[in-house]
Amino acid sequence: MRTHLKRIGVGQRVNLERAVSLSTRLSGHLVQGHVDGIGRIKEIISEAGSYRVVFEIPSNLSRYCVEKGSIALNGVSLTINAIQDAAAFQNIFVTLIPHTWEHTQFCDSLVGDEVNVEVDVMAKYIEKLARAYLPSGAPL
Repeated sequence: MRTHLKRIGVGQRVNLERAVSLSTRLSGHLVQGHVDGIGRIKEIISEAGSYRVVFEIPSNLSRYCVEKGSIALNGVSLTINAIQDAAAFQNIFVTLIPHTWEHTQFCDSLVGDEVNVEVDVMAKYIEKLARAYLPSGAPL
């Protein structure tokens, strides 16, 4: 299963944003709304009004994650502050500022909750284009 949307109950909040047009000035990263996998909240730490949140994401998506890079979790564009590799999963650390915490469904989230993960589409394009220049079967 690629999304946890089937587990969303009546009355639960979801994050929705209006699409931008091609003439819109972008101040973040490109979020398409195409879910790549399901992650899970491992830890929520309150730090002076902000929240440091640890998310566990599937290892097959970890190659698209870099520190200070972008990721969308439950449709919210976020910056990865740190990465910690594990065996089957990778832990990523993000900081949610008070505005993001209060105006997204993250304010209702609990440790153990599932999240939809969308990795950076530009990283996926780069990977695909780079494969053409590698010997057949070579790891990327």
